[in-house]
Amino acid sequence: MEFDPIERMVPPSHPLFYFVGVIVKRIAIIGGGPAGLMAAHHLIDKGHDLHLFDAMPSVGRKFLMAGKSGMNLTHNEPLDQFLTRYHDDNGHVGLAVQNFTPQDIRDWADHLGIETFVGSSGRIFPTDFKAAPLLRRWLSHLKNHGLQTHVHHKWTGWQDELLCFETPTGTITQKFDAVLFAMGAISWPKLGSDGAWIHPFADKHILLKPFKPSNCGFLCDWSEMFLEKFAGKPIKSVALRVDKAWTKGDFIISADGVEGSAIYTQSRALRLQLEEHGPAILYLDLLPDRDLNTIQTMLNKPRGSKSLSTHLKRQTGLPPVKIALLRELLDKDNFNDMGKLAAAIKNLPLPLNATRPIKESISCAGGVDFNLLDNHLMIKDLPGHFLAGEMLNWDAPTGGYLLTGCFALGKQAALGIESWLKAQ
Repeated sequence: MEFDPIERMVPPSHPLFYFVGVIVKRIAIIGGGPAGLMAAHHLIDKGHDLHLFDAMPSVGRKFLMAGKSGMNLTHNEPLDQFLTRYHDDNGHVGLAVQNFTPQDIRDWADHLGIETFVGSSGRIFPTDFKAAPLLRRWLSHLKNHGLQTHVHHKWTGWQDELLCFETPTGTITQKFDAVLFAMGAISWPKLGSDGAWIHPFADKHILLKPFKPSNCGFLCDWSEMFLEKFAGKPIKSVALRVDKAWTKGDFIISADGVEGSAIYTQSRALRLQLEEHGPAILYLDLLPDRDLNTIQTMLNKPRGSKSLSTHLKRQTGLPPVKIALLRELLDKDNFNDMGKLAAAIKNLPLPLNATRPIKESISCAGGVDFNLLDNHLMIKDLPGHFLAGEMLNWDAPTGGYLLTGCFALGKQAALGIESWLKAQ
C-alpha cells in the first residue's frame, strides 16, 4: 500500500510563503527516543509536515526507563570537563553538546514547565525526579505544534525511494523529503532498540562498528558462602579505580558479579581491559575518607580476645559486607597481616571476567561511524537521510552525559535537515 506525498500550499501568512507559494516538505523521524524527540522539537513550527514513527505502542519508553530511579537529565560540571566524557566520536558529540549545552537543556525543560535543580553530585534532575511528567508535557507540546506520531510502525527498509513500515494492518510505504533515523542501538531490546535496522543499512553498504555493552554490570566468581549472605547487598561509600582515576559511589553484589552506578562509571575502562588481556581488575577503596596511616594505626591497636572481624568492625566501622568482601578476596595470610590488610582496605583488587550481556546494558558503544556522515549528520552516500543518537559510534557514561549527547545529536540532525531542505 502506497501513500502519495502530501503537497500542501503554505498560506501567505507563513514565513516560507512567496508569491507563487511553496510545497510543504515532508519529514520522517524514525524512533521516538530522546534524540528523535529532540529533533522533532527543533523542527516543529518550521512549516514542515512532520511525522514521527515508532515500533512500540508508545514513544519514549527507554526515556521512561532511564528515569525510573531518578530522571538525571544532565550534569553541572564545567563544560570543558563535561566534554571529556565522550569517546570514540572524533569530537562530533562534543561539538554537538557545545551547541546544545547542559544549560540549554535546563532552559528547554523550564520552557515545558519543568523545574530542575543541581544535586549534591552535580547531576541535574527535575524537582520531582520523575521522567513521566516531563515526557507527557513534551509530547503534548510537540503534538499541539503539529507533530504527527505513528506507533506500531516498525521501519523495515527501503523500496526504491520509499520507506517501508510494518503496521498492525500490514506493510505500508511512504515517501519523504528528508528522513532522520534515531532508532537506538541494541541494549534493552524489549523497549524497542532491537538493532533490526542493521540489516537494511548493510544492504545500502552503510557499515558500523560492532556494538559493545557500555554502562553495564560485570561478571566475577563469588563463593557460595559469600553469596548466601550478601547477594543483592549494596556496597556503599567506596571509591573505585581501574587505571589512575578514582570515582566514588555505591555498587551492588549480584548473583554472578557486580553492578550499579559506580560500576557503570568505570565500565568503559573495564571493557577495554577485558578486550586487551582480561580479566579486568577493579580496585576498591573501602574507606575512601581515611588515609592508610590512620587505618594502620587503628588495626594495630590490641584486640585481646576479640575476633579479627569484630576488631575490624570496632576499629574501622567497616560493615559486615565490606569485611566479608575482604575475606572473599584475600588469602588467609594477607587477611591476618595488619599491614597488608590495611593496604587492601585502601586498594582491594577485584578480578572481573566479562561484561554482562549487551541486552542488559544501559547503553552501547559502537554503531555507524561518523566518517560516513557529513557535518550535518547526513549519510554522505544517501542524501536526505540523517542519523542521531545511539545508532552512531560514540560512548559516554551515565550521570547525564549519555542523555545530553542524545539530545544534542538530535538537535544537530534537525538543523542539518533544515539546512539541506533549504538548499534543494
